[in-house]
Amino acid sequence: MAKSLRSKWKRKMRAEKRKKNAPKELARLKSTLAAGGKGEITMKDVQEIATVVPAEKLKEKGMDVDMEGGDDSTTMDMDSKRSKKTLLNEHGQYPVWMNQKQAKKLRAQRQAKKGKAKKKKGLAW
Repeated sequence: MAKSLRSKWKRKMRAEKRKKNAPKELARLKSTLAAGGKGEITMKDVQEIATVVPAEKLKEKGMDVDMEGGDDSTTMDMDSKRSKKTLLNEHGQYPVWMNQKQAKKLRAQRQAKKGKAKKKKGLAW
């Protein structure tokens, strides 16, 4: 689908637009960084928005300095009780992003491993 004439033209025009806007974006980035270096943006302003943790505290904890955030939980445990092999959670449910066709395919694979593969229904005539 991405090989149609319209999509090729759109891709070409987007590339030209990037070329045209690149100097303006670079100038804007440089001016923003220069304004930050002058002290117009203070740490007090940033502290209202985000939690600022000094690098020394992170080094004491043994964390990498590049990490953002001050708490100890650096990993996200959203689906910690989900099987990586079958993608089922503890209640036997598939993830919400999985469509029915994928779920059916995985279910058939599981059943085939158990040896209880069901016979597919064919046409009656």
